[in-house]
Amino acid sequence: MATLLKWHKPLLPLCPSLFHRETSNTKSLLYKTNFRFRTFAAVNCSNKSQPLMTWSEKTQRNNFSSGADNCDDNSRDIKKELWLYNTMTKQKELFKPKFEGKVGMYVCGVTAYDLSHIGHARVYVAFDVLYRYLKYLGYDVNYVRNFTDVDDKIIARANELGEDPINLSRRYCEEFHHDMAYLNCLPPSVEPRVSDHMPQIIDMIKQILDNGCAYSISGDVYFSVDKFPAYGQLSGRKLEDNRAGERVAVDSRKRNPADFALWKSAKEGEPFWESPWGPGRPGWHIECSAMSATYLGHSFDIHGGGMDLVFPHHENEIAQSCAACHESNVSYWIHNGFVTIESEKMSKSLGNFFTIRQVIELYHPLALRLFLMGTHYRSPINYSDLQLESASDRVFYIYQTLHDCESILSKYDEASLKDSIPSEIATCINKFLDECLISMSDDLHTTVALAAMSEPLKTINDLLHTRKGKKQNLRMESLAALGKTIRSILSILGLLPNSYSEALRQLRDYALKRARLTEDQVTQKIEERNVARQNKEYEKSDAIRKDLAAVGIALMDSPEGTTWRPAIPLALQEQFTTS
Repeated sequence: MATLLKWHKPLLPLCPSLFHRETSNTKSLLYKTNFRFRTFAAVNCSNKSQPLMTWSEKTQRNNFSSGADNCDDNSRDIKKELWLYNTMTKQKELFKPKFEGKVGMYVCGVTAYDLSHIGHARVYVAFDVLYRYLKYLGYDVNYVRNFTDVDDKIIARANELGEDPINLSRRYCEEFHHDMAYLNCLPPSVEPRVSDHMPQIIDMIKQILDNGCAYSISGDVYFSVDKFPAYGQLSGRKLEDNRAGERVAVDSRKRNPADFALWKSAKEGEPFWESPWGPGRPGWHIECSAMSATYLGHSFDIHGGGMDLVFPHHENEIAQSCAACHESNVSYWIHNGFVTIESEKMSKSLGNFFTIRQVIELYHPLALRLFLMGTHYRSPINYSDLQLESASDRVFYIYQTLHDCESILSKYDEASLKDSIPSEIATCINKFLDECLISMSDDLHTTVALAAMSEPLKTINDLLHTRKGKKQNLRMESLAALGKTIRSILSILGLLPNSYSEALRQLRDYALKRARLTEDQVTQKIEERNVARQNKEYEKSDAIRKDLAAVGIALMDSPEGTTWRPAIPLALQEQFTTS
């Protein structure tokens, strides 16, 4: 991104409350609307020029998650099921929780020593979508996401800044919370921190030692990978091919170079805790095993994180968890793909990263969220100006359409609206719901759900703005049904703003900032163009339009006058049409 600097800018004075942060069950939001959802069923309407559909709210609550009434039983069953790709088995599997109606999910959190980058954003948006969809399907989800607040990187950064490591980490934990609020990620059920769980970590290390799977040397404790024959089952790596592991210095005292630290003896100037092996602190991997067992038990449903954690972190977690408790088991290992820049993984160690704050200084956070969801969660996603501009343009179109729909409906009393809609509108809605719910149940294909939104949005715009649409029978009822259906899917995807009008205002402000213009300057350009048109100076008029379009400001002429909206800048539009 040419317009972003590759170093940290001052923290933004953003207010997370500007963006919708849902805390209730996502599924319940589908029914908490002014114009209620109902399932569509045909009725006799021989006295009408076209078939109508009646809405039965009684069946809606039972059938919405499994589709509309005109779907066959096969389709209903498909949408009730959830298939997830399991890294352990290398295939998609039907999700079956260990306890009916309940899901235990652990996702590895950030090491809090700096602002989070958009690679982190992708992880937590991906698992927020899974969290939301599980809740929508009716599961009671215990979602645990940890903070690593004791680590070599934290200590190194704290020493650079002359700050206490725990205080530094606590500060960046709070910044992470702000980032998640901007991105509309629901808060997890529990957010444990390493520094608060030393007794549990020490107890697990003791258990691993007692079971003969670890050894102690001069205050350090190492896991012995030779004692765990299944080591490598998640990553597919053979033991002889494994390296010592990340975040661990090579230690000639280790029995096998692949052995990894469970406990590190204290070094001068570093934080430490007392243990049976002397003062020290835990290794990186043991913390997640201990905290997941604390809040979910040794056997739970889903463990997730970025693909870079498959080895060594998750491989080591499996080994030490099983060594501590033979009944340890995770049913589904879920991993998301990388965010890349020019086909190279985005990471702090490579220095090719943009923080979430840097990106949302120029783009709306929900545009960033849509960008991250615009590629299937397991595939790599390439970061570029074009992708962000495209996502921003799409978000503006969605919210503008729904805002226009809401505005015209506000002029009507709900009680005055009839309890029926035209059959073609019902067909459009049912098709949209089918595509969304079937795709989401197939390993969370958000890309299909987003694409499926195009048809109902187009239908709304036809009803709002075309001559034929304005004459449509039961027009208001159709707009209400379409608007609320799209709103329900936006809620599942985490793309529902608190206010369409507020989100549109923010999107316009972001566009002006990227264009380096003010609202007054754009207004002045519009006035200059109007004068040029009146004087039949069409070349000047066209030049003004083109100059604004070049920086992402599109002018729209209507009988009421000229207005503007954000758009993809012309140069990037050419890339978009040729890509």
